Amino acid sequence: MREVLQSTDAVGDEVNGILPSSLPTVTELALALVVLLVGWFFSKLVVRLVGRTVARRIERPSVTRTVLRGVRVAVLFVTVLVVGAILGLSGGQIFLSVTVVSAVIAVVLAPLVSSFINGFFVLADRPYEIGDMIEVTDEGHRGFVEDITMRYTKIFTLQNTFIVISNSEIQQRDVINYSAEDERTRISVAFEITYESDLEAARRHAERSARGVDNVISGGPDIRIGSARYAAAPVCTVQEYADNGVLLELFFWIEHPYKQQIARSAVHTAVRERFLDNGIEFAYPHRHHVFDDTSGVGRLAVDSRGDPDSGDETRERPSTVGGADSDTTGTSDE
Repeated sequence: MREVLQSTDAVGDEVNGILPSSLPTVTELALALVVLLVGWFFSKLVVRLVGRTVARRIERPSVTRTVLRGVRVAVLFVTVLVVGAILGLSGGQIFLSVTVVSAVIAVVLAPLVSSFINGFFVLADRPYEIGDMIEVTDEGHRGFVEDITMRYTKIFTLQNTFIVISNSEIQQRDVINYSAEDERTRISVAFEITYESDLEAARRHAERSARGVDNVISGGPDIRIGSARYAAAPVCTVQEYADNGVLLELFFWIEHPYKQQIARSAVHTAVRERFLDNGIEFAYPHRHHVFDDTSGVGRLAVDSRGDPDSGDETRERPSTVGGADSDTTGTSDE
């Protein structure tokens, strides 16, 4: 029993050593508030002072912003320690407070932990950067990366809206980066021409039509993608001899990826106008019905009546058409 009392007294002495001996005075509270405000504004000032140096050394906007956020958090943490000392809190109390708050955050905000981890991989792997044009393929979101944090990625879409996607979610999706290395993008349009049209002339006019469209690269050195090289000028190729005509596909490069729809529409219009001027027809479904000796037998019934006042009637009996044994039988009833 005596040992239990002694251990209880020891715990009480430790707790008393952690807790403040007296409540803070009004002066101490006011001073702590002033220090907190000064620390808040000082953290902003530090970020401004070191911002250019950090940006010049790192040369990556996303990492630069993350580092500056860490600098500000560090300044604020030191400010909290100073405020705690003014209020008479010991180091053990501050450590205990931080531990309790961290435990609460870990329990309540556990789903955010994965976002922070994936945010680290986003910053390390560099799949996209601030200012890049990306597309989340499964959702159809396309726009420019506005900000990358440890928790989320903010996208400014081409529809003038903001989309915020957590890093844990965007890491599991297919993301297309249109401006990672080179903004030049290759797109294509497909169309069919009739078999009666001049195929080589159609390909030649299609390529010339694309060259005259704004934002389309009309020529120059070949564009290299990996180990392959592609002609910079528009190229029209035969894709298939389809049921209704010859399927052609026109490939061309544009300078800016965010003008894909505009460039594609302009090329469609230019090709149509040039084809009309040069007598090249677009194909559409045709159906030709041919009847000969091998077409089978079809039966036709015609019933025509004469003048009802005269009482004459003329009827055509069923007959066969399309074959060699076709005959027509007619009768007249009075």
